[in-house]
Amino acid sequence: MLRISILLIAGILIFLAQDSHWVEQSSGTTARFRGVVAVDEHVAWASGTKGTVVRTIDGGIKWQVIAVTGAGDLDFRDIEAIDADTAWTLSIGPGEASRIYKTDDGGKTWALQFKNDNPKAFFDAIAFWDANNGLAFSDPVDGRLVIIRTSDGGTTWKPVPLDKIPPAIEGEGAFAASGTCLIIQGKTNAWIATGGAARARVFRSTDRGASWQVADTPIRTGNSAAGIFSIAFKDELNGIVVGGDYRQEKIAVDNIALTSDGGRTWRLAKNSGLGGYRSAVTWVDRSKLVAVGPSGSDFSNNGGATWSPIGQTGFHAFSFSKTGQAGWAVGDDGRIAKYAGR
Repeated sequence: MLRISILLIAGILIFLAQDSHWVEQSSGTTARFRGVVAVDEHVAWASGTKGTVVRTIDGGIKWQVIAVTGAGDLDFRDIEAIDADTAWTLSIGPGEASRIYKTDDGGKTWALQFKNDNPKAFFDAIAFWDANNGLAFSDPVDGRLVIIRTSDGGTTWKPVPLDKIPPAIEGEGAFAASGTCLIIQGKTNAWIATGGAARARVFRSTDRGASWQVADTPIRTGNSAAGIFSIAFKDELNGIVVGGDYRQEKIAVDNIALTSDGGRTWRLAKNSGLGGYRSAVTWVDRSKLVAVGPSGSDFSNNGGATWSPIGQTGFHAFSFSKTGQAGWAVGDDGRIAKYAGR
């Protein structure tokens, strides 16, 4: 009987281990991570405080801590990569604290590609369609977002003319919480999500950021800590935004909305079951989504209409590879976990 009980307990433990949705990995650092990008099942990059970048090329068995020369005081809130060698990381802050660095040798060396010279600007996120074409943007300056584009891999960045960007509303800004307030899709589409004002809005472009339109969303806001924190699209039409109020992490009221027309209109996902304020949302396949935040994470298998909790471990950002093979979440104190599915 004792042997049977021991075997039964062992079997339950094995089952629970297999059913775990997050498998924690050792990052080798205590930096706070807010940027992560999964390239494929082997390669991923993450970024955070104290100029920290880490990379894995073996699925997370080992993470390499990488130093970015001259960036020890910077907070890298976003990172983009196209392979094991090529990555860009963006630091946030007013004026010259907002910068973009690039590596093309797996992090051995980094080139400073952009240093913000506008003391009013505060850059939030960066995104790339491919090795050459990308975008980055700042909170509004003098009434409009500052959006810059590159077509040569970041060697040069050019501002989008202001008359191609809709005016901001009083108090509007973005949240550099996970690097996913700016996202790209396909070969030419891009979206920027905002909050912090009377309305939470989504800016959209279909021409690689050359021109923009904007739409209101029903996401609850009204103060500087609330609005949309993350946006994701599975194709050119179907997308989702999540957010909330980062000062009320466990409150989930009107903090998720869906679109089926490319972001022209948005509708609330009412009674969705999302577990609280969420700073990142990502598609893991055509119908499944994962959302993460400091108070936990949630899973949807019906395109975001309803959600179920998958853990109370806090994360700030999450990325799933375009190949659909692997994903990682990151958070405080160097936390990195691989998504084990559901």
